[in-house]
Amino acid sequence: MLAARDLTKEYQSGTSALAVLRDVSFDIPQGTFVSIVGPSGSGKTTLLGLLAGLDLPSRGSVLIDGDELSHLDEDARARLRGEKVGFIFQSFQLIPTLTAVENVQVPLELRGQADAAVRARDLLQRVGLGDRMGHFPQQLSGGEQQRVAIARAFANQPRILFADEPTGNLDGATGARIVELLDELNRESGATVVIVTHDLTLAEHAQRVIRLKDGAVVEDRPSRGTPAPAPAPVG
Repeated sequence: MLAARDLTKEYQSGTSALAVLRDVSFDIPQGTFVSIVGPSGSGKTTLLGLLAGLDLPSRGSVLIDGDELSHLDEDARARLRGEKVGFIFQSFQLIPTLTAVENVQVPLELRGQADAAVRARDLLQRVGLGDRMGHFPQQLSGGEQQRVAIARAFANQPRILFADEPTGNLDGATGARIVELLDELNRESGATVVIVTHDLTLAEHAQRVIRLKDGAVVEDRPSRGTPAPAPAPVG
């Protein structure tokens, strides 16, 4: 579903090039739940941006479902994200003037989906917010806002979901519940889930852990938790 091939990202610093990522390569099969970990400055967020096609590498390539992102122009990459990719951000990025259910409806309505309201309510039920649908973001706790963001990310039934520090603004217990929820939705939907986190304990909830240091992969292994059964393939 997702492949990185010799990914390198450099920025010009004076007369020299500063390498943020160096020759990163891996394959992630459909339906896998993967965490990318590493200290601040290791290149995690830069890597996530390249994997999602939000930025292009200096060298190397990214393939999503067989499409090489560097061969697509900006509009084509945006279309691919709209069709196959979901995002969850540390800062939630909910629209403050819309209720929880309206926030989830937005991507569905942009696609012209006739049952947007019904699907939005169903998703909020699945993330445990059936009694909070009419609340505005400021009326919800941080964990509840992140659950709304997760429901919104799954609204378009993405084949791959990227999450950038999705528990960074949450306390430990709430963060653990958010990662468990992502695991449950990964199992139910068969979507590939890739999370970036600095929290090694939460990372072990994934099936696989990729660790970065100084812009390079220094470890790529199964998690130390109980191996999860493979999700059913997406038809």
